[in-house]
Amino acid sequence: MKTLTLVVSFWWLGFQASIAQELVNLYPGAIPNAKPATVQETYTSGMFRNVTKPTLDVYLPDKAAASGAAVVIIPGGGYGVVVYQGEGVNTAKEFVKNGVAAFVLKYRLPNDSIMVDKTIGPLQDAQQAIKLVRDNAAKWGVDVGKVGIMGFSAGGHLAATEATHFEKALIENSSNTSLRPDFQILVYPVISMQDSLTHRDSRNSLLGKNPSKETIDLYSNERQITKNTPPAYLTHAADDKLVDVDNSVAYFEKLRHQKVDVEMHIYPKGGHGFIFRQPGWMNPLFAWMKQNNWLKNE
Repeated sequence: MKTLTLVVSFWWLGFQASIAQELVNLYPGAIPNAKPATVQETYTSGMFRNVTKPTLDVYLPDKAAASGAAVVIIPGGGYGVVVYQGEGVNTAKEFVKNGVAAFVLKYRLPNDSIMVDKTIGPLQDAQQAIKLVRDNAAKWGVDVGKVGIMGFSAGGHLAATEATHFEKALIENSSNTSLRPDFQILVYPVISMQDSLTHRDSRNSLLGKNPSKETIDLYSNERQITKNTPPAYLTHAADDKLVDVDNSVAYFEKLRHQKVDVEMHIYPKGGHGFIFRQPGWMNPLFAWMKQNNWLKNE
């Protein structure tokens, strides 16, 4: 396998927490589906915009505490920004404290000016992230059978897309590495692209303003569930006015009817982004992971 390229810059080192071990380029060579960039990638106020160079930020627990479990974290932002610090890095720190290797994905945001097909660009990056973690499992102390994916808001849509569209590789995968996450964690996720449920800005960014019915259905992840869809943990606030809780409810129902293990926690209040106002929101998540033997039971 090609050697991973270590990306180091002084501004990034100042930004990162000390527990981050590596920042790696997502692709060892050319970025698939890319066009010459006409926009400038920026980072301000904890958020990335106009991402042209996807990366994976590696956070590893102490070896003595490591469970072997790993999670790729996909921050949200309406497919317009990446809420990297608040939903990505901060979440990674909590996983590391609980013995889970965490990998924060800075993914390409759908943009016709940098992608040949913007509808598949983010999914390519999510697939590549799962592949990269599995291909480097020995190096990072990861069990290849305990690699999950997690997403927030529009990042939740991307995580759910990867969890339901893993059978068709959109990246180079001559090694036939499994692209199926072993579990999925979706936090106030956009699930559907249907008119009645979707977050319109996320849909417009990903699919354009006039997508076909076939495209809408393809990226309505509640319609893509099979018996092989990974087990899921869902959490949402009932009073979310930006992404309706019915997104999570619809996904839960489809998973249940396909007999896929699923657990859902709905808070009565909290609104969108409730994690910033709800201390301890990850406690039931860690309990779920222990029940499913992804974490050690002490």
